[in-house]
Amino acid sequence: MLTHDKMVKKMLSNQKVKAAYDSMKEEFSFLDECLKARKRANITQEQLAARMGTKAPAIARIESGGGKGKHSPTINTLRKYAEACGCRLEIRFRPGQKKPARVASRP
Repeated sequence: MLTHDKMVKKMLSNQKVKAAYDSMKEEFSFLDECLKARKRANITQEQLAARMGTKAPAIARIESGGGKGKHSPTINTLRKYAEACGCRLEIRFRPGQKKPARVASRP
């Protein structure tokens, strides 16, 4: 039986799988940050929801989907999530490896 790490390594050896995985790197990072913050706060999804004034399914959607388009949380929601975990929200733009995209000028 394969361990999780061996299975991931085997799957990522397939170039199509690796390309799909790499394209979601930012989402995975976002989800990881959410889960780390809640774990550091030592609270459940229900407790976090109560602190935010919402319900546990809303927290589950944030933690499972991030920005898939089906449910993209607002900055205000992310701020509440962070504060409920005893954190502050920080958003950064970091230089990437790709050439910046051209933005169409407005008339």
